[in-house]
Amino acid sequence: MTTANAAATTVGIIYVVCRLLVGLFPDLMMSIAQSWFHGLTIGSWSISTGNFIVGLISAVASAWVAGYLFAASYNSFLKK
Repeated sequence: MTTANAAATTVGIIYVVCRLLVGLFPDLMMSIAQSWFHGLTIGSWSISTGNFIVGLISAVASAWVAGYLFAASYNSFLKK
């Protein structure tokens, strides 16, 4: 549970910082995003408050699930 909470908190912080960077340096962040997705052409940034909130909630929830699964499998392997 601790690992899942820490992972979700970390992703939440990274998500907010990333949003700030997109606001400050949109062209640079677009280049980085394209490099992460193998040059996929992305239209334009759509940074509405609603998109930000949905992205934050989904990123934090995904991080929590991933952290929980990681911790459960780690503990399982640790017992063996």
